[in-house]
Amino acid sequence: MKIISSIVFFLYSFITVEGNDGYKRNYSVDILNYNFSISVNDTNNIILGHSEITLHFVGAIKTLAFDLKNKSIDGRGMSVQNVSFDKGSLIWTHIDNKIIITFTDSVRPDTQGIVSIDYSGVPGDGLIISDNKFGMRTFFADNWPDRARNWLPCIDHPYDKATVDFKVTSPDHYEVVGSGQLVEESCMPHHTKLTHWKEDVPLATKVMAIGIANFASRLEGNINGTPVWSWVFAENRTEGFNDYSAGMKPLAFYCKLLGPYPYEKLANVQSKTIFGGLENAGCIFYSENSVTGKGKAENLMAHEIAHQWFGNSVTENDWHHIWLSEGFATYLTAVYQEKTYGKEKFDETMKTARDSVISLYLRKPGPIVDTTVTDLMKLLNHNTYQKGAWVLHMLRRELGDEVFWQGMKSYYEKFRDKNALTIDFQREMEKASRKDLNSFFKQWLFVAGQPDLKIKSINADKKGFIDIIIEQTQNRLFSFDIELQIKDSKSSYLLKIPVSERITIKTIKTQEITEIIPDPNTNLLFRLILPPRHKDSKGSPR
Repeated sequence: MKIISSIVFFLYSFITVEGNDGYKRNYSVDILNYNFSISVNDTNNIILGHSEITLHFVGAIKTLAFDLKNKSIDGRGMSVQNVSFDKGSLIWTHIDNKIIITFTDSVRPDTQGIVSIDYSGVPGDGLIISDNKFGMRTFFADNWPDRARNWLPCIDHPYDKATVDFKVTSPDHYEVVGSGQLVEESCMPHHTKLTHWKEDVPLATKVMAIGIANFASRLEGNINGTPVWSWVFAENRTEGFNDYSAGMKPLAFYCKLLGPYPYEKLANVQSKTIFGGLENAGCIFYSENSVTGKGKAENLMAHEIAHQWFGNSVTENDWHHIWLSEGFATYLTAVYQEKTYGKEKFDETMKTARDSVISLYLRKPGPIVDTTVTDLMKLLNHNTYQKGAWVLHMLRRELGDEVFWQGMKSYYEKFRDKNALTIDFQREMEKASRKDLNSFFKQWLFVAGQPDLKIKSINADKKGFIDIIIEQTQNRLFSFDIELQIKDSKSSYLLKIPVSERITIKTIKTQEITEIIPDPNTNLLFRLILPPRHKDSKGSPR
């Protein structure tokens, strides 16, 4: 569908100023800390929960809502037993998957208070209670994107980040891993154990985590003061430690490339997540089958570790801007491959990514920042991952390595432990480069597709000259530079051509061209439109 440029500009301007993903936000209150006490058992899947939520009241407030799934017809979900407030009385209801609180006493602005919630039930999602591949019972938080509400009363959206404590009471044969630092591990009555993990860096609920299983754990080493741990199922101890020790290398690389690691530790955890990997802050969960003993988890780990900077520390303020998380982690994984295994591996990765982007476009055209998506799981696509990575790659080539990485570092420093939108990233890159990047960001992020190019050469009117003709066949024109490798019978050389019109003609002085190779250095996201193949008299293509 052809998009009128003025509409695109209006949409672009609106989206980048404020969030528009449909979640109702309450800026009169700021969550400072979640203190979750969770009890699990081996008899049934019922959890007992007690939450103390510390609030800062920014402005005058009468009502407040927390996300928490109600008990459904199949018996799964949460029942709330009590809600209280340390500064006075309140009225509460639990309906339509929300705890709605009405304060009966006045709550003054710029004060703090604690809301306490007692609840219980069988999680329908979010906390995955199941058996692992060895038939052993496990419990794993799986909150992404907004599934924490299945077992935790919270603001289940990235815009309001908070510190978190997990105090887990479990049968004493389990080990418990979680976000933050281990504060306490104590034997309790009736063969139970209390484990307390405390995270002092504010997080979005999507990356708060606990894991409960029969774990084996090992300290792999220390990177710039950050301990790196492997947590694997005890039955996979040898293979798991072998595979997860690879996490040391990407962590060291990103610390040098981007800036200080944002959390107290890094734990790489074998788990029962529904994803291949889930980038929980400082406590990354990988699928149980990521452990093979063959050392094949490195690229997966590089991706999830990159999220610790982008997605976890610098968090998108609106779900439609998730490329700031997934596109960044995808590209940083490719950069890690480039520095570790060479440019050939990097180019191979980017070409595969380009193919994926084009394949998605041909099936379902849409921009990277796509406000028509309402199912958050559908944001996990080749646009937000691979096309987002390509945007960063083209920006890097546009600005040069020094300026690009300076901008990336300043973006991280400014928004560390905070939220950001695409416009925030754009402004930091403009500051670093002293360039107006509005057109670049608009065409690559807020418009569907990519340049679809026909490239050919014909003899020019003047003898001894040849015209190279580049035609954009897609509806909306893009502006970009393309490199062509020109070959004749005696030589080969590169030609860089700026393109912004429907038809671009570049006349070069030469007697012949034997071959034109578009984008030989893998710097441009585009689709090459090849001429139709002719058939001979027998109907065979040639």
